[in-house]
Amino acid sequence: MANFRHQLSDHYVSLIQGTIVNKNPRMGKKIHAQIIKSGVHIGVILMNNLINLYAKTGFLVDARKLFDEMPERNASSWNTVISAYAKQGRIDYARQLFEQMPEPDSVSWTAMMVGYNQTGRFEKAIKMLSDMIHSKVMPTQYTFTIVLASCAAMKSLEIGRKVHSCVVKVGLSSYTSVANSLLNMYAKSGDVLTAESVFGRMKMKSLSSWNTMISMHMLNKRFDLALAQFEQMTDRDIVTWNSMISGYTQHGYNAKALNMFSNMLKDPILKPDKYTLASVLSACANLNDSNSGKQIHGYIVRTQFDLSGAVGNALISMYSKFGDLKTAQNIVQQNQISNVNIIAFTSLLDGYLKQGDMNSARRIFDSLKDRDVVVWTAMIVGYTQNGFNNEAIELFRSMIKEGPEPNSYTLAAMLSVSSSLASLEHGKQIHARALKSESALSISVGNALINMYAKSGNIDNAKRVFDIIRCSKDTVTWTSMVISLAQHGQGKESLELFEKMLSFDIKPDHITYVGVISACTHMGLVEEGVRYFKLMQEKHGIEPTLSHHACMVDLYGRAGKLQEAYNVIRNMPIEPDVIVWGSLLASSIVHKNMDLAKIAAEKLLLIEPDNSGAYSTLANLYSACGNWDDAADVRKLMKAKQVKKDQGLSWVQIRNRVHVFGAEDSVHPERGEIYQNMAELWKEIKKLGFVPKTEVVLHDLDEEVKEEILKHHSEKLAIVYGLMKTPRNSTLRIMKNLRVCKDCHSAIKFISKLVGREIVVRDATRFHHFKNGECSCRDYW
Repeated sequence: MANFRHQLSDHYVSLIQGTIVNKNPRMGKKIHAQIIKSGVHIGVILMNNLINLYAKTGFLVDARKLFDEMPERNASSWNTVISAYAKQGRIDYARQLFEQMPEPDSVSWTAMMVGYNQTGRFEKAIKMLSDMIHSKVMPTQYTFTIVLASCAAMKSLEIGRKVHSCVVKVGLSSYTSVANSLLNMYAKSGDVLTAESVFGRMKMKSLSSWNTMISMHMLNKRFDLALAQFEQMTDRDIVTWNSMISGYTQHGYNAKALNMFSNMLKDPILKPDKYTLASVLSACANLNDSNSGKQIHGYIVRTQFDLSGAVGNALISMYSKFGDLKTAQNIVQQNQISNVNIIAFTSLLDGYLKQGDMNSARRIFDSLKDRDVVVWTAMIVGYTQNGFNNEAIELFRSMIKEGPEPNSYTLAAMLSVSSSLASLEHGKQIHARALKSESALSISVGNALINMYAKSGNIDNAKRVFDIIRCSKDTVTWTSMVISLAQHGQGKESLELFEKMLSFDIKPDHITYVGVISACTHMGLVEEGVRYFKLMQEKHGIEPTLSHHACMVDLYGRAGKLQEAYNVIRNMPIEPDVIVWGSLLASSIVHKNMDLAKIAAEKLLLIEPDNSGAYSTLANLYSACGNWDDAADVRKLMKAKQVKKDQGLSWVQIRNRVHVFGAEDSVHPERGEIYQNMAELWKEIKKLGFVPKTEVVLHDLDEEVKEEILKHHSEKLAIVYGLMKTPRNSTLRIMKNLRVCKDCHSAIKFISKLVGREIVVRDATRFHHFKNGECSCRDYW
């Protein structure tokens, strides 16, 4: 009878193990019920199997209940429940049981290490090994594979080496699984030589051993060694091929990646997985190889490959980079891809940006379920790069209310918006937020702050930020400050800073030299500008771009050396653009050189037939020389070609509201008061010695009429309104879209002296700081 019961118990054990293999908890519960009805004695072995059944089929509560009801337990009973808790990430419950266990064995200790490893608590997993050895429990090969995996995850080479010593001491280094774990730990921790040594000493190399070595070589850009080991392998799996293909793609060898993929397809057994396809689609996108990309897409469609994850995102990115946004959008809609990742999203966004279609980009943004800080920032940057500054501000406000915390890249983008709008108050608010989050310490935010303060007219704050950045300054930081100082009329300080930059062995780039030559231009330092132009080429190996040549034309032109400026253009190795000819034209007007002005204007109009500036400048030159008929002919030609002159506008920000003024402004609601204040101010500055420069009014009119026109230039109206609405002794900042005229420049000097305030005016080319009757440009602009 006892023998029968024993056989029946063994029968039930066999049935339970079958349900575990088949993952059939319903059948397992029926067997459990049958066991109870049969009255068979449920011994430790049978109970352990029941606990294992419930633990492995997701009914851990039932498993724990059975465990608690057991009158007698062995090590397997404890280990089954501990392991179940650990594998489900319920490590605290596992720890409680582990500490209650009378004598934990190697399985118990290893189960706890598995739990710590899976929940990312790698240090605790490693400490468990130390505690295990102190408890005089011998680690097994499985113990070491888990501990070494934790070392690899932490990239802790020092601890990994200590574990390696322990492996050797207990004599487990010959086990292939342990050797593979050592290999993986050294590879991921960056110790390539030791990894090669471990691999060389392995008597039995598994497929995993070879794959780890190939992956390591690819990661370290040792492509020849990776390929050599790949070719030595007699057996390869999908991981092997993916290591080669993704390695090539990640390091820019896209053609090699596609060639490797082509060879892989020749294997009749192996099939590409999602990692293979994502890598080769990325390679096609990088190569702009639409033909190969479409062929791979065709394969994906034929094999009905799942598009919900990496492959779908790779397809979206690829077609977006091809400029085929319609197909990319169709993939999103047809396959109901709601988890478009950041790479695919930014690719779509970039595609829409190039086409100027921000509405479609915003629809994609709004459809995303989980928008992290990178997605928000990408959308904000998209708005700023496409000139939608107000939309960028609104989105940033929404991010503050309902989105993630902005990072340094978000704040740098918003500071760029402040720079574009020259909104000092908005920029200060972003600066305050950056200080709270400590993002102000980042180089990207620091550089953006310098740019923002400089473009908003506050060069002193830009200097303070530059000084705070200190050790982390990069070429962009120095360049931003060099250019900012030059634009604010502090050319001497700009050149001194550049020399200091060179003394610190910080290599300037082509943009740095634009700032340096511009500083020389605004100070009239022709010889120094020429010297820096040569230094750029001879010492730093920078080939002059159109911007550098334009700076040289401007350098000579402003100094009145018009023939030298023209010679620069004639000797240029590249075709002059609108900016180059525009610079010569502006200088020719200032110095009244009719011949060169005509040449410059004609060349400019050949490149850009609708350039209103060229027509206006030429008409103004004729007027300045008294050739009224020729001036009239040019204006008639403008009218016939429907070329409209750019309107001069000035604006001032008062209490977060921007007030825009045009010449003879008649639309501002406070026009009457503004004009009345302007008339009074005009009288007062004339008493101080101001003489209106009526010659700048290039029309055949009476002097009184000319003076009346000058009185109502846009920058003067903006200044008067600013004086009316801002506190006394505060700095007044005015922005203008065109170059400030001579009369306004002279008048503002007298106004600054009269009211005792600093007035900063940003025109199309630079900043003018007016204070006590003087300007930072020293009347050279």
